[in-house]
Amino acid sequence: MVNRVVTGAHYGIRDWLIQRVTAVVMVVYSLALAGYLLWQPYLNYNIWTALFSNLAVRSFSLLFLLSLFYHAWIGVRDIVMDYVKPPGIRLVIHVLVILTLLLYTIWSVQILWGM
Repeated sequence: MVNRVVTGAHYGIRDWLIQRVTAVVMVVYSLALAGYLLWQPYLNYNIWTALFSNLAVRSFSLLFLLSLFYHAWIGVRDIVMDYVKPPGIRLVIHVLVILTLLLYTIWSVQILWGM
């Protein structure tokens, strides 16, 4: 008889797929921004302000950042689950990472929509 040790809550293929989708979003954003910047003859404050005053650019930037944070959460969570064995320390690390990523999300929204 095989003893199966459950170490998580049905992650696997779902998280693998989410990491791939978030990676694609980040690549598309990076290429679009790099393409825009390469076509600009010069960059100054007015060009940056005009770029990020566009609702589509701000929305796409927020999507990029949310994808980055979720991608990071899955990666950090998997590493912690694999290498940190004491449950108390694992819980503390998970809570700290979650709080940090939530603060980054709030900060990102303030940066993109606050003026």
